[in-house]
Amino acid sequence: MNIYIRSSACISPQNTFGSDLALAGLTDVIEYNGTRLKAIEPDYKEYVDPKLLRRMSHVVKMGLTAALKCLRSGDAEMPGAIITGTAYGGMEDTTTFLTRMIQLDEDMLPPTAFIQSTHNTVASQIALFLKCHHYNNTFVHKGISFESALLDAILLLKEKESDNILVGGADEMTDTSFTILTRLGLYKRQPVSNLHLYETKSNGSIGGEGSAFFLLTDKASENNLAELTAITTIYKPTDVKDIESRVMLFLVDHFLEMDDIDLVITGKSGDAGNDDIYEQLNRSLFNNTDLVNYKHLSGEFPTSVAFALWLASNCIKNKMVPETVMERKTKERAPKRILIYNHYQKKYHSFMLVSAI
Repeated sequence: MNIYIRSSACISPQNTFGSDLALAGLTDVIEYNGTRLKAIEPDYKEYVDPKLLRRMSHVVKMGLTAALKCLRSGDAEMPGAIITGTAYGGMEDTTTFLTRMIQLDEDMLPPTAFIQSTHNTVASQIALFLKCHHYNNTFVHKGISFESALLDAILLLKEKESDNILVGGADEMTDTSFTILTRLGLYKRQPVSNLHLYETKSNGSIGGEGSAFFLLTDKASENNLAELTAITTIYKPTDVKDIESRVMLFLVDHFLEMDDIDLVITGKSGDAGNDDIYEQLNRSLFNNTDLVNYKHLSGEFPTSVAFALWLASNCIKNKMVPETVMERKTKERAPKRILIYNHYQKKYHSFMLVSAI
């Protein structure tokens, strides 16, 4: 059975949401100087009643609006299932609840912030808004949360349990969480231009946030963006050689070789401690393949690979790759098979294969 991406929508630190041509927002990218990228928020009132928006947190607004636009782009009113992946959940409401707990000495706490802080809030708010009573699930699997949501959707499609499945990844960054994660070494301590991120040789990346949603179906159509051919995850591979062998096995399982791949999208993040894996693969297994990076546009966060899938599917549909994401270009033809390889903190690794219809 083939799995197709019928439509997609993405809210990110770039203008990826408002344009009719999905990749138009990446032809003239926005430069940031600092250590954190904030999502460019669309006019939510075009999708959600302002009275409802008042009670929604940042991540819920991003997730719900991206989901609604994805459905609208796919000419679907009601999804057969709603599946999300998030590592942080409602970080803004979590911070609010914990702050009030301290301020009020754990007495007479308003429950709203606690209720809204749960990780499944985005998926549940989408269901409530659409009055959708179908399958609803959220995966909180750290660096492979979005990939786990995709795998669940694929299983539902293969088992004929549902169709037109809405799958998304969403995470937000708050001042508090950014400060904590910076202290833990995830983000850089000195300002850097995101357009020159890969030229820095220091530890840490730049913080990011965003939401990307996809409508998956097993029905072939010329209007589909691309085919999601395969996906797999790895936890703590032993070394780069192990990763190479896993990539080759992943391709062989689908009767492919590296020469059949037109483009590789990697999760290179500008973190010297984490990028060495990508650098080694780029010199060995990926040596003769066009290379694309994306985290200088999205920032680094656990579900950022959803941005990569949005990029890959739209590159295939539009038969072009924006120069702003290219690291190495050796082929002039439009990509028909794209391999996405991402890892989060060297623990959570994933491969996705996206193909032309």
